[in-house]
This record gives sequence, structure tokens and C-alpha cells, in this order.
Amino acid sequence: MSLNRSRTRVHRLAGAVCVAALVLPAAPRAAEAPLPQKNDAYFVSALEQMRKIQARKPNTSRAKNVILFIGDGYGVSSMTATRIFRGQQLGGDGPSHKLPHEALPYAAMSRTYAHDSLVTDSAPSAVAMTTGVKSNNNMLGLSGSAVWRECAASKGKEVTTIGEIAKALDMSVGAVSTARITDATPAAMYAHAPHRSWESDADLTEEALKAGCPDIARQIVEFGHGDGLDVMFGGGRMNFLPATMDDPEYPDQKGKRKDGRDLTREWLKRYSNSGAYAWNRDMFDKINPGSTRHALALFERTDMRYEADRAKDRGGEPSLTEMTMKALDILSKNPKGYVLMVEGGRIDHGSHANNAYRTLTDAVAFEEAIKATLARVNLKDTLVIVTADHSHTLTINGYPDRDTPILGLVKERGKTALDLNGKPYTILSFTNGPGAKDGPRDNIGETDTLDPDYVQQSLVPLSSETHTGEDVAIFAGGPWAHLFQGVVDENYVFFVMDQALQATKRLPKGGAVARARVSQAQK
Repeated sequence: MSLNRSRTRVHRLAGAVCVAALVLPAAPRAAEAPLPQKNDAYFVSALEQMRKIQARKPNTSRAKNVILFIGDGYGVSSMTATRIFRGQQLGGDGPSHKLPHEALPYAAMSRTYAHDSLVTDSAPSAVAMTTGVKSNNNMLGLSGSAVWRECAASKGKEVTTIGEIAKALDMSVGAVSTARITDATPAAMYAHAPHRSWESDADLTEEALKAGCPDIARQIVEFGHGDGLDVMFGGGRMNFLPATMDDPEYPDQKGKRKDGRDLTREWLKRYSNSGAYAWNRDMFDKINPGSTRHALALFERTDMRYEADRAKDRGGEPSLTEMTMKALDILSKNPKGYVLMVEGGRIDHGSHANNAYRTLTDAVAFEEAIKATLARVNLKDTLVIVTADHSHTLTINGYPDRDTPILGLVKERGKTALDLNGKPYTILSFTNGPGAKDGPRDNIGETDTLDPDYVQQSLVPLSSETHTGEDVAIFAGGPWAHLFQGVVDENYVFFVMDQALQATKRLPKGGAVARARVSQAQK
């Protein structure tokens, strides 16, 4: 045996001894570890983390409740940037800051591809999580055999959602979003449509109108499972009001519906004894959870304001945290439990606009809702899942000094880093979107990149930045959360929720529609 091979073998044996000393149940504490780095802060922290992981015990009780948090477009790079941004906001060290969802004990990576695309949009990604089926881009609540924008050809291709299953079990169901409540992600809880954009009847094609496909807003008010949906909070008011009606917040603008129906009035009529509707902060604050079973709140004609702009809204908008807490107040009254989806919808929109500040501030608002929820619910009976539907082209560049503002220029050893053309560049940028331009990149040395309205530079010029196809993270705690391990497909989320609730096993026998659809989907 050669000298080099002998040394290699000795090094491997020594490494194995060191690893064994650290992972055995009776391993010494950090202060006693037989290594020169035993008192290093990073070493001690990692060892303590390992101890906590070793002490975990899976919870295999049946969950009473499930809360699914979806950060729209909240990929790993966005999440990392948010961690740094929030830590710096609080005056501390950005990279070592801990986001609220990081307290959850289990994690996995999620493959996000759609049935027909390498890169998913928000419709099939949310449908995957709520039904267990990978479907096609731009379609809601339908299997991969459905035909885009064709109503008649898509009938009979419906797949059952976790919201429909929960209602069959007399549970409560809700969705909260800072986007339109008729937008793709929240709509995946309740809607079936061969086009995600069919949010009002004005969006339907002639074929869809003749074939009788209902628009997505109608599907909220006419939801036919159990006693209907319990909580719907978000934006999208124009999809509920007729085109002849002035918007209550913007009198110079009107609703969108061509059928003359006021779906907000129909909601109150359907739930005359236990229903509430709000379009502004004052009305929302007056919703009494004690006497309200079904609540609809539509705070904007389209999407709700970005968190950075929320205080400027003329009608007043509650935060995502406030909407989530009100939803829990209402839903948790049901002794049979609830299923709630909470979406940070405008994280995605900030990235589409190449505006990292609004991406990150909305992500912080999303994390605050997670924090408040974890402080409130009991993980002994509530499964909490935090994930994203897809990622974005946001990148973290260069080798910036640790204390450099995440929205600032790259600085290395205190000096501004320059590209090969002698121009500085930001830590955060996008690979495509409106921040690109024809010709050489602008010199941004004198630009205030910390300005909330600053648009990050990008490479490929597009009117709107795109999603990306890389995996996203899943974090979970509560009953059966330990099933989130390794790398899974996005539709796996449905099966963990179903296992935790033991939902399909508890569906009524004898030809229940929900049970039949679930069986078809799983085949």
C-alpha cells in the first residue's frame, strides 16, 4: 500500500471516529468534545441543533386541523433574502436571523413541475397540493386530461379538493390571501375551471357560457359541499359586483360582472343568520367571530395592496396576520376541526415586477402571520405546513461583506465590487423581467438601490419576470409532519394532509361524490 493511500485510510478512520463521537446518544457535550473547536460558537450551535433533532418524536395522532401556508413564489433564494432582510430590519445580523417557520421540526424539498410544463404557474402547483394530482398550467381543479379553455371537453375531469373533502366531514374551510380570493392559489381550495382567469362571467368564452361553466367567483357563493365555504378573505371585489354598480371604495370604477348579479348580496342572503361581508377595515373589525359562521371580505377591486403600501389604502386593509387571526377565530369554533389555506400572494407580484423590496416586505408580512399562528395553535392536534408553490429568478450575487444591506451594492472587504466593465452591481438581481434593457447595463454607482421603488436589474428583457422550475422547501410541524422528509413531488402535500386528518378514510360510504373523485384522482 502506498504512503498516500495509507494516509488517506488513516484520515478516513480518524474522521469516522470523530463523527461517531458526535452522533452516538452518549456523545459528550460541546464543552467535552475532543476537538480544538469545541468552544467555537458555530460548533456549539450546530451540536445543540443535532441534540434537538435527536430528541424529536413523531406525532401520529389524528389531526383535528390543518393550516397550509403558501408563500406565492417564495422560493429558497427569496426565503434566504427575506431572512437576511428581516434580521437587518431588526438591527441584528441578517444571515443568522431565524424566520418563524424555521421553528418547525420537519422539512423536505418539493418538485414543482406541472403535468404539461417544466415550470409551473400558480394554478397547477396549488391544485397539486390540494388534490394530490399534477395538472396543466392555467387550469384549476381538473386532471391532466382536461382541455385548456374548453368547458364542455373538461366536464367530468374534475378532481376533488381538500376543501371539498373537509366539508364532507362537516369541518370548516377557509382561504386567506393578499391576492384576489378568486386568484389561482386560493381558488384551488374550491374551484374547477379550464382557465384560471375565468374569475367572473365577463372572463368566460362564448363556448363556456353556452356549456354552462360557472365563473370562479360564483363557485365561492354557490359552493355546494356541506353548508358552503366558511371564510374567504382577500381581494378581487370587481369579480363579485355587476358592471352597473359603483365600487364602494372607488366610485369612479364599477364592478365587472355582465350577468347583473351582486354576489356579495347573494352571500349575505345565503347566510342570513350567520353570515358577514366586509370591504373595508371598519366592517372587518366589526365581524363578530362569536356569531359569524360564514365571512366574506373583499378589500380591493383586484389584489390587496403590497404590505409596503397598505397604510395608504383609503378603505383600510387589515394585515395578513389580522386576517389569519380572524379566520382562526371563526373556524376554530367548529368542534370537528378546520382546513385553512393562507397565501402570501403578493410576494410573487413583487418578483414579477423585479422589485425586491416589495417581494421581501410582503414575505416578512407572511412570516409574521406564521409567527402569530404558531403562537396560537397547538401542534399536538394541528398540522401546520409552510411552503411555496414555485420559485422566481431572484439571485443573491457576489461575495458581499456580511453586514452589507441585502438591497445594496455588493461590497467586498469594504470596497464596492465592480464587474469586468468597471460597474457596480447589486446583491439581489433577477435573470429576467422589466429590469433588463437593451444595450450595456447602466452604471448604478450613484443609484439609491435601497429605495422601495427601485427595480433590480435583470438580464433578459420581459414585461413580467417569470417563475422558475427549481425545487422549493416544505416545513411542517404537528401530527404526521414527520412524513415530510427527503425530496417529494408537490402533490405529496395533499397525501400528508389526508393522512393527518385520516380524511378519505372517514368519508361517508355509499357513493359519496367526494370519495369517488378522490379515488379517481389517486388512480
